[in-house]
Amino acid sequence: MARPRPRRRSAPGIGWAGVIGIALFVLAISCGGALAYFYLFAERRPVLDTQSLCPVTGPKGITVVLVDTSDDLPETTRHEVLGLLNEIVTTLPSFYRLDIRVLDFAGLRSRSIFSRCNPGDGAGLSEWTDNPRLARLRWIESFRKPATEAIKNSVGPARANASPIMGAIQDIALDEFSGNAAQDAKKTLYVISDMIESTKEYSQYPRAGDLSYLRYKQSPSYIKYQTDLHGATIFVHLVNRQANGKPVIDDGQLMKFWAEWFSDNRGRVGIIKRLQGA
Repeated sequence: MARPRPRRRSAPGIGWAGVIGIALFVLAISCGGALAYFYLFAERRPVLDTQSLCPVTGPKGITVVLVDTSDDLPETTRHEVLGLLNEIVTTLPSFYRLDIRVLDFAGLRSRSIFSRCNPGDGAGLSEWTDNPRLARLRWIESFRKPATEAIKNSVGPARANASPIMGAIQDIALDEFSGNAAQDAKKTLYVISDMIESTKEYSQYPRAGDLSYLRYKQSPSYIKYQTDLHGATIFVHLVNRQANGKPVIDDGQLMKFWAEWFSDNRGRVGIIKRLQGA
């Protein structure tokens, strides 16, 4: 008679506690892997220079605003200019440098009254890798407030007998648009002015001669103010100057001249817009 085979003991069941433990273990590994991937491949904020607030490798873009106050701005025009400047400040992309300049009448150049990068206002930052609240405070105190103060100072009255627009733009090209750090940066120039050049070498007022580019090329200013704008896009906001109820100069001919000047100096014309008020 054959012996009965011994029964095999069934393996003990895992049970709900075991299933939950395994699930939690898998979840922890998945989360850890996702977090590690995020830290390795998420875009990091660049290291910023403590003074300029620009990336140490150079700004991603450069926006320069030149305000010509060689004559007082009419109140309506002043109000529109302030709105334009505030819009430029609040919409400037992160890590772009903003340089606000006014004409330096004595030196026939331009003078910077604010130059700093937008360090970012904290929008879109992750709580895991950054501190959005601290970034917002830094944006307000280090960029927004001083830029707003510079805007107010830029539109103050500063009457002068000369209007060195070409010299001012040449300064901007040398200071902001040249060099390796600016080579790949997007370059933009806003000019808020009546655009009437007036120096001892060359003047665009009617008494000095016509607005032809040929007359300019025959003046000493042509060589003196030759400039490389490095492909910058120029937006002109034209202040309407009038005397005895009539325009001081033909705006159409004036803008035709400046479009040729920008092109001749490796710049691109974006928009030419006449400001309100006279």
